[in-house]
Amino acid sequence: MKKLISVFAILLFVVNISAQEINWVTLEEAVALQKKNPKKIMIDAYTNWCGPCKMLDKNTFKNKDVADYVNKHYYAVKFNAEGNETINFKGNTFTNPGYNPANANRRNSQHQLSTYFSVRSYPTILFLDEQAEFLSPVIGYKTPQQLELYLKLFKNDAHVNMKTQEDFSAYYSAFKPEFSN
Repeated sequence: MKKLISVFAILLFVVNISAQEINWVTLEEAVALQKKNPKKIMIDAYTNWCGPCKMLDKNTFKNKDVADYVNKHYYAVKFNAEGNETINFKGNTFTNPGYNPANANRRNSQHQLSTYFSVRSYPTILFLDEQAEFLSPVIGYKTPQQLELYLKLFKNDAHVNMKTQEDFSAYYSAFKPEFSN
């Protein structure tokens, strides 16, 4: 029994040291950091009740390749799209006036910042450029390799020359993922 407990403890230790964490900051912090060191911003717009959001956290954001890449090239923001946080962004104050604390872990009213970014489903990953200007939403659960495509697309400004769906399709077809799934 002691050997079994020891083996289990070692396995837990190995799993914990191999798990990588994304350095999450607030949107206000990300914008301030951009002034010192310009990077794009990636916002994870999630809700507490959303199953695919939890899968994104567990399977994608904890992936070492994803976390390393995001930490190096982006400021990452975790945003509860139905939460009660007050957020100052681009000279505006965004709140959730209809927030009901009794519904904290189930459907609640949409935060004003969600409306500002036209978030309609969860999870949605929002990408902003180095001046905090909105680039694009990426809607739904993504595996590490699926998210890699978008992380590299925006990081390398490959989106700038895309004018049609065919342009994106060509990029998508030629993309060779390097992240582990």
